[in-house]
Amino acid sequence: MPRRSYDQYCAVARALDAVGDRWTLLIVRELLGGSRRYTDLHADLPGVSTDMLASRLKDMERDGLVTRRRLAPPGASFVYELTPRGRALLPALTALADWGAPALAERRATDAVRAHWFAVPLIARLAGHFAAEDVGVVDIALDEGEFHVDLDVEAPGYAEGPAENPDVRLRMSTVTCTDIADGRLSLAQAIADGRIAVTVPGAADGEGQRKQTTAV
Repeated sequence: MPRRSYDQYCAVARALDAVGDRWTLLIVRELLGGSRRYTDLHADLPGVSTDMLASRLKDMERDGLVTRRRLAPPGASFVYELTPRGRALLPALTALADWGAPALAERRATDAVRAHWFAVPLIARLAGHFAAEDVGVVDIALDEGEFHVDLDVEAPGYAEGPAENPDVRLRMSTVTCTDIADGRLSLAQAIADGRIAVTVPGAADGEGQRKQTTAV
């Protein structure tokens, strides 16, 4: 399929030439969490057809946003990962998440959800909250699953599942996480109100559980 373009000498138009098609930025969202196999991407992008996903990945390879590589045996399968240019889209996705967060006020019956979809809007909020503390890796546990955010790198990112050695673990409900993502609630206030259970792994028994409450 020939490349579609707005044919406008404009930075916004050029950006939309590369990422303006349906599903492209959501694929970036998934790959910000690390390398993913095609089947993993398809599973976490409910609603995308196999043909559409394959087409978008080819377009993203062509535009220098994504690379594909084969894993070493015994895996020997292909994985997709973002190039530096692709990872540079994180601030754009963060801005879109901030803009779109108010629309999460009401969850529709047809809405799918994955825990790690909250990672992008949370990264900046976690970085701001823990700026004065020696916290690099934060585990987040929601109703739908767990992911972790790595703040101790030049370009913060996230990955699915628990971290091997997190500095702190936060457990909260999806409602609380949505309120934080929308800016209606700060992390500090959520912790103070008992809406987030905070655990510091490896700390002494009296200190390890800084605040354990029922997260609501």
